[in-house]
Amino acid sequence: MPGQSLINGNVSFWYDEIGFPVPNEPLRESIDVDVCIVGAGYTGMWTAYYLKKAAPELSVVLLEKEFAGFGASGRNGGWLTNSVTGGRDQYVATHGKVAALAFQLEMNNTFDEVIRVCLAEGIDADVVKGGELNVAYNPAQHSRLLEWAEDEHSWGFDDVQVFDRTATLNRVFTPGAVSSIWHPHCARIQPAKLAQGLRRIIQERGVTIYEKTTVSEIRPHQAITEHGTVTAKHVIRATEGFTANLKGVHRQILPMNSSIIVTQQLPESFWEEIGWNGYETLGDMAHVYFYAQRTSDNRIAMGGRGVPYRYGSKTDMNGSAQGVTINTLMQLTHKHFPQTKRFGFDHVWSGVLGVPRDWSAAVNYVSSTGEGSAGGYVGTGVTSTNLAGRTLTDLILGRRTELTELPWVNHKVRNWEFEPLRWIATHGLYAAYGFADKAEQRSTSSKTSAVASMANLITGRH
Repeated sequence: MPGQSLINGNVSFWYDEIGFPVPNEPLRESIDVDVCIVGAGYTGMWTAYYLKKAAPELSVVLLEKEFAGFGASGRNGGWLTNSVTGGRDQYVATHGKVAALAFQLEMNNTFDEVIRVCLAEGIDADVVKGGELNVAYNPAQHSRLLEWAEDEHSWGFDDVQVFDRTATLNRVFTPGAVSSIWHPHCARIQPAKLAQGLRRIIQERGVTIYEKTTVSEIRPHQAITEHGTVTAKHVIRATEGFTANLKGVHRQILPMNSSIIVTQQLPESFWEEIGWNGYETLGDMAHVYFYAQRTSDNRIAMGGRGVPYRYGSKTDMNGSAQGVTINTLMQLTHKHFPQTKRFGFDHVWSGVLGVPRDWSAAVNYVSSTGEGSAGGYVGTGVTSTNLAGRTLTDLILGRRTELTELPWVNHKVRNWEFEPLRWIATHGLYAAYGFADKAEQRSTSSKTSAVASMANLITGRH
């Protein structure tokens, strides 16, 4: 790799590109408001946005430890996609196929809703509606890809397309591709631009964001900080991967690490070789999968798991990636795009995403105490947070709507295990998935590795 300094951490490349916001003043005294939202990521800001649209007379405040958009909202891979966290099939047994289908259709609508708001509110988030392309690189992955396509068609989604090797390489030239699957309900975005656009708009609407304000505990109608207590009719927890830092909920959400590396700007000659002219988001069918995008300034942003979990649910604030993670992401980029070996990398960073014990997101609200929460998106939060914000708005305002009837509303899940079981299980299971991927890559069998199937049963992944 050509010699060049690699920025490690510093939150994310996305903020290096646009600059960091000047943090607002912290909360300095106890206050009373209508709605208090803890966490100023996408979930918190979307909730505030729709609340002020529906009921502008409400006093709404957000409490944020760093600055709005500091966490996963400003670090993610920029996939605005329609995935139901954990898969829609899980809801068939509990709520029936009609409810599961309604959830999926609303996720499709939510993808378009985010784009609509960006256009209406003047948020330039580098949105390109190119769809999502997932590539199979061996027979087992190809078999899972065909099963995915068959399942989509069985639900009536005929806009999913399967491409053979030639058609795949004509879209994005990634060596080793066997086939690919594409659907239109996904867009490439610049995450920090969306976050800061929302931050600007909700403040213009009268929402107060107290930044550099640490919440230690949430109680009925109260959020406790180091300099005062916010008392509110409604208190919403929107802390996602940082939930473990709050008193009393340490084991509800596991903070899973994910990391991204970004190349230097790549010349036109590079793109002439590989294509990628549709700006599709790009992933694969591996168990430990990658996710990638072509950025607006012609770089490749390549993401993957790296070191999956830190003991005791610890979260790294600056976003520094460990050396083994950096090497893994470099090798991953070079493997799928060998031409990048001629160029360097500019930035690498990590962040945490929230993982519930059953890998399924939820929106919860208890009217008697005014307590609500949303999260556990397991990496699908760019879209899901918007739906969560609209749903929380309806719940807070006491509306019974199609959104409040969706099967993820008031979905309950048990806590994660105590340490060291949590650490052992997480690292052991991801080692199993990695082993399965390597075994499948060496094999000519179209069957999914038995090791991966067993790991799926243990984790509850659908």
